[in-house]
Amino acid sequence: MFEFYLDTADATKVLQLNQSLPIYGVTTNPSILAQAGLGISTVLPAMDKALGGSARMHVQVVTQTAEAMLVEARQLQALPYDIVVKVPATSVGLAAIKLMKAEGITVLATAIYTAQQGFLAALCGADYLAPYVNRIEAMGSDGVGVVADIQTLLVRHHFAAKLLPASFKNTLQVMDVLQLGVAAITIPVDIAEQMMAHPAVQPAVDQFTQDWQAVFGDRSVVES
Repeated sequence: MFEFYLDTADATKVLQLNQSLPIYGVTTNPSILAQAGLGISTVLPAMDKALGGSARMHVQVVTQTAEAMLVEARQLQALPYDIVVKVPATSVGLAAIKLMKAEGITVLATAIYTAQQGFLAALCGADYLAPYVNRIEAMGSDGVGVVADIQTLLVRHHFAAKLLPASFKNTLQVMDVLQLGVAAITIPVDIAEQMMAHPAVQPAVDQFTQDWQAVFGDRSVVES
């Protein structure tokens, strides 16, 4: 099953979009939470309510040592939600991932900029891998290409890790990544809204309505 996430701390927007989209869960990071001025004690209950109590939520650790990250991960796992612990794919983060996986904690390796980072995180047991597509592009490299390389490595080495690309600036990047066959994706609210919109759609709908009402008035289809 494909997992579609929104990358946000805005529960109001999530509630709104969940009416139209099959949202699997939400992803957050320290920057998103800080910019919203909200901690997880506020965000997690709000998201859980917005998504009907069955959402998967990705929350990133903020401590700086592998041992401290493990303590944070245990605390997150003790909360009454389906939580995936996000860990940066640094040398310290990889050590933390190994410790967490030894305890059966579900982990996402984040801040992935290269295929080798993704490979090593998968080798350490990470359940999800989050390459930063647009951030890679902004550095002059091929973000979609990095995702493709990681996807190839996962298949060739029979890793169970799921690719969950993040950091998107436009819908074209999203569609390029989806065509690679990734198992999940997380996108900002504005990109999700853009994916449902096209300037030609509403005029077409308005024309349908006009043509229908000219002949049938306000009658429904079954009444015609």
